[in-house]
Amino acid sequence: MSELVLKCEKLNKNFGKKQILKDVSFEISSGDILGFIGPNGAGKTTTIKLILGLQSITKGKVLINNFDIEKQFEKAIEKVGAIVENPDLYMYLTGYENLKLIANLYKGVDKHRIDEVVKLVKLENRINDKVSKYSLGMRQRLGIAQAILHKPSLLILDEPTNGLDPEGIKEMRELLLELAKKENMAILISSHNLAELDNLCNKVCIIKNGEIIETSDISEIKKEAKANYKLFEINDTNKIKDLLPGAIVVDKNKFKIDAVKEEVPEIVELLVNNHISIYEVKKEEKSLEEAFFEKTGGNVIE
Repeated sequence: MSELVLKCEKLNKNFGKKQILKDVSFEISSGDILGFIGPNGAGKTTTIKLILGLQSITKGKVLINNFDIEKQFEKAIEKVGAIVENPDLYMYLTGYENLKLIANLYKGVDKHRIDEVVKLVKLENRINDKVSKYSLGMRQRLGIAQAILHKPSLLILDEPTNGLDPEGIKEMRELLLELAKKENMAILISSHNLAELDNLCNKVCIIKNGEIIETSDISEIKKEAKANYKLFEINDTNKIKDLLPGAIVVDKNKFKIDAVKEEVPEIVELLVNNHISIYEVKKEEKSLEEAFFEKTGGNVIE
């Protein structure tokens, strides 16, 4: 049974006369992975800092496990793990020594829990090596290990795949999916890597100019975007641009075109009348990136 872990209620943040956030509201339940996305300067990092109690809230409320971050800070932050920017690691110590230092800050984090977390982040073979010998991906995984030692119910990550190669990104994705499932964590991820969030998140929250413009299941947001239909045909596509000026030629046998469902029969009829054999008409779902640009009008600061 999923429980509400984080609730942001009409968050406002002013710096002097400038309003950075306006009535920002969203929530995350246990087991959810929510992608927090928006153009540069939209207010993502400011929102995260308010959630973590790193900046004062001008107006509104942050509740973590029903505790108010301003009025009951210690209780609210008790079950939160976070990496904002890069994890803080002691490079001259081993991975295990880094975890032992963090474990000392919490009650009840024993050797068994450290070993459990090491296994979760798949660092068993390198945990006794110095962190200076770790790859960037290994350091990121060790950072997450530090953040989850105390079994937080909420994990907040700001650009967790920054600088990672494709293999490191894949490992990070698998780890976060496992944490959401096995440890039933609510995970909030702020990232510019929309293709990766597409594969990872089940929910998305879009912020623009300090205001939330959409919060929904990721499948719903993509469904709202106009669907593409990819048409496969046997003849070469030389004639396609003349017949359908809006078509995008993929290769000599494939093209795609933006079309609603009702337009497909007309396109098929046009192709058949021009002696083009059709083998397949396939609906192509919009990506999160395409849906994002449709919602925000591009990655710009206004």
